[in-house]
Amino acid sequence: MEIKLSDHFTYKRLLKFTLPSIAMMIFTSIYSVVDGFFVSNFAGDIPFKAVNLIMPFLMIMATVGFMFGTGGTAIVAKTLGEGDSEKANRYFSLFVYVTFSLGVIFSIIGITFIRPIASALGAEGEILENCVIYARIVLMALPFVVLQYLFQSFFVAAAKPRLGLAVIIAAGVTNMVLDAVLVTTFPQEHKLAGAAIATAVAQFIGGAVPLIYFFRKNSSILRLGKTHFDMKAILKACTNGSSEFMSNVSMSVVGMLYNKQLLRFAGDDGIAAYGVMMYISMIFSAAFVGYTIGTAPVISYNSGAGNHSELKGILKKSLRIIGTFGICMFAAAQLLAAPLSKIFVGYSESLTEMTTHGFHIFAAAFPFMGFAIFSSGFFTALNDGLTSAVISFLRTLIFQAGAVLLLPFIFGIDGIWISIAAAEVMAVVFSTIFLICKRKKYNY
Repeated sequence: MEIKLSDHFTYKRLLKFTLPSIAMMIFTSIYSVVDGFFVSNFAGDIPFKAVNLIMPFLMIMATVGFMFGTGGTAIVAKTLGEGDSEKANRYFSLFVYVTFSLGVIFSIIGITFIRPIASALGAEGEILENCVIYARIVLMALPFVVLQYLFQSFFVAAAKPRLGLAVIIAAGVTNMVLDAVLVTTFPQEHKLAGAAIATAVAQFIGGAVPLIYFFRKNSSILRLGKTHFDMKAILKACTNGSSEFMSNVSMSVVGMLYNKQLLRFAGDDGIAAYGVMMYISMIFSAAFVGYTIGTAPVISYNSGAGNHSELKGILKKSLRIIGTFGICMFAAAQLLAAPLSKIFVGYSESLTEMTTHGFHIFAAAFPFMGFAIFSSGFFTALNDGLTSAVISFLRTLIFQAGAVLLLPFIFGIDGIWISIAAAEVMAVVFSTIFLICKRKKYNY
């Protein structure tokens, strides 16, 4: 039986409803990790370092999809909860069209200026050339990347999370297969381009298939159609989604800062080690992001319907689930640090040792990470974009930037690995303060 947004959510039903979103985000991360595996093991260490150096910029360009996805979903789901499905579909159509248009504009800008941007990030020589090759190919698919991120949220609002998972699996399998074919068979000088092509094709599928689905008659509660330009709704979606936008931009900016610090304290090997940790961390943190995406439309719907007792129950259950996830992830990271490091950088004993040691320390962030991610998403779902943005801004920029700038001078390179955990602990403290202070306003 299909679960509806209006249902009462027990632990079992909440997990069942969010599982496709969790799996969707984990699978998205896994196929990105597979991309890194093929680049590292077949294209070589210089292309691998180039991909890790330019990736934060590519993520910044794609954040508009997260912003309109989470911010727009909050508006659409709340409107559905208020009983106006026609208006909800107009909003949905507006957000899709605006997001795709911005993707086209950002793609053109990125392709045009990628060389000076990569140079400004510290790339030079062969690494710079590899950055330009990889980024230009991937940026060609940017309009569909932003749609993929947008539809990840709207599939849940449309009560079709399993369909969203199926699309991501199709895109991911495509990426993996093309990586295996192109990277392994292309001449050495074109292997990185092969990985970029595999990624671009997969991202095209991830954005184009949902676009076609929602344009056609379908069994979901959302469908693309006619709309009108509504600046107020666009600004509201941007405000609601500003936390996700800020979170992704900040993480990318901080990633650049990490690369600068790693070059200073550990050289190119430090960037490679950090890249491996980021790939693995993406899989672990994806569970928190997926759970947050899965619960957001339910929270928005119940907020719009005025069902405060259900809202309170979802919050309590979610915090317990998130806490359990975090503890399990920390334990898994301690066990898997060495074998996962060997998969990516096993060709270098010293690099493997650095990566394994760093990941053991880095993993201390996992028990705390999900709390701030969910808290930020919770306020986004309540259409309180300002509070959500403040939590994200503090967590992903202020605390992390401050920690990575200060702690390495105290603990050396270990300070870089410690900084993530330190920032997450501070984020938990401030998230708790906001949840307590806002309780009366939203009756949860």
